[in-house]
Amino acid sequence: MSNKIKYLLFFTAFILFFSNLVSAQIKISSIQIEGNKKTKAYIILRELPIHQGDFISKDSLANLDTLCEQQLFNTSLFEQVTVQTEFIDSTQARIKINLSERWYLFPIPYFKWVDRNFSQWWNEQHRSLDRVNYGLNIRQANVSGNRDNLTAAFITGYTQQSIFRYQIPFIDKKLRYGLALGWQQFTQKEINIDTKLDKQVFYKTQNIIQEGYRANASISYRPNLYDRFNFQIGVGRNEISDSAFFYQSSFLPSHQKVYRYQDISLSFSKLHFDYNTYPTKGQSTDFILYQRFSKNSNLSSIQFRKVVAYPFSKSNFVFFESNSLIKFLPNLNYTDTKLLGYGNLQINGLEYYVVDGNAASILKASFQHALGTVSVKNLLPIKRLPFIKYQFWFKAFTHLGYVYSERPVNNSRLSNTLIRTAGVGLDIISIYDFVLKIDYCLNQLGDKGLYLHTGINF
Repeated sequence: MSNKIKYLLFFTAFILFFSNLVSAQIKISSIQIEGNKKTKAYIILRELPIHQGDFISKDSLANLDTLCEQQLFNTSLFEQVTVQTEFIDSTQARIKINLSERWYLFPIPYFKWVDRNFSQWWNEQHRSLDRVNYGLNIRQANVSGNRDNLTAAFITGYTQQSIFRYQIPFIDKKLRYGLALGWQQFTQKEINIDTKLDKQVFYKTQNIIQEGYRANASISYRPNLYDRFNFQIGVGRNEISDSAFFYQSSFLPSHQKVYRYQDISLSFSKLHFDYNTYPTKGQSTDFILYQRFSKNSNLSSIQFRKVVAYPFSKSNFVFFESNSLIKFLPNLNYTDTKLLGYGNLQINGLEYYVVDGNAASILKASFQHALGTVSVKNLLPIKRLPFIKYQFWFKAFTHLGYVYSERPVNNSRLSNTLIRTAGVGLDIISIYDFVLKIDYCLNQLGDKGLYLHTGINF
């Protein structure tokens, strides 16, 4: 066979391959949105991995529909989301999005225990109503239809607080930069003033024992669907009473009755889950740098957190989390040494314990199995929500942790040693990102019991 014939056959095969490749590409001619009575269309389009005019592989359209639904549902703006692709002809298709918006205004009474979790309040604090905050919490989500949120709270009870927060995710035409403002003022008549045997010690008086305020402002940057950067600056002031200072002179970082500070934080987050509230597939990464400026009490900290949810069948997945925080302490003071048991450094089975120190690291692993879904008729006459769906998940888990304390005090049994817990549980997921966890746990100290938690899975 001559070289000319070989070249001709090769060229013909290349043309046929390229033609098949091109013919497999579908152009998105339009994206139609229905049901967004308040939410702006460009806010919805910002969350999509596809855009009008894109060429998409025909085989990937079904997966893209699912991804679009997940992205829109994770905005917490919609109760129901349906995304479908309709073919116009062999080369073009339109995307149809049907939405049902959530309620956005919640002027609801506020009632919440002040302890770190429900089990501690219910059992150790004997369900005391003196340890409850109550008042009015006004939450307005999607205020202007731009996914902006406003919170105004007036709370009394254990802690008297006035809170104001406003957050808007985008302030520029390219929808990349956002802004948030916050203010909180508080007074207390009881404070967690010490830790003994890895348990919180509280000090209560008839008069105000601590008061203060904090104001902050932040700017966020979101270059794509999954990456987020945030820079925050804050200023605050705390003051404790004479009696509190006499009891614990090193309670505040200043080692004085009054403590003023300014701080900055820089954070990066990469979030890519099928469902943010209860992820069964995907992963997230968080990295936070924090710097506080205060006379003789500057503080630096670094935190890194990784979460992975990996499904190996339709009804089963495994969940992993690692979370580490290190503090470069300016001096030995009680407020700065709080670590395990606060914020997102939590271990199931240690609900009644806290561990103070310089650095902490935890590792969580669990196996989760879907038990099924139940739909219950809504007793309220709401046409758009006739049924309420509940999902049930069984889980078996184990948690490990370690807290390094340079100077362990008050007979700590859990610092500078490997912390171990294990258990089984039932998770219940319902509308409006509600998650209830019922766990039975055993820890290394021999404690065992049933614990309740509400909140997100990770």
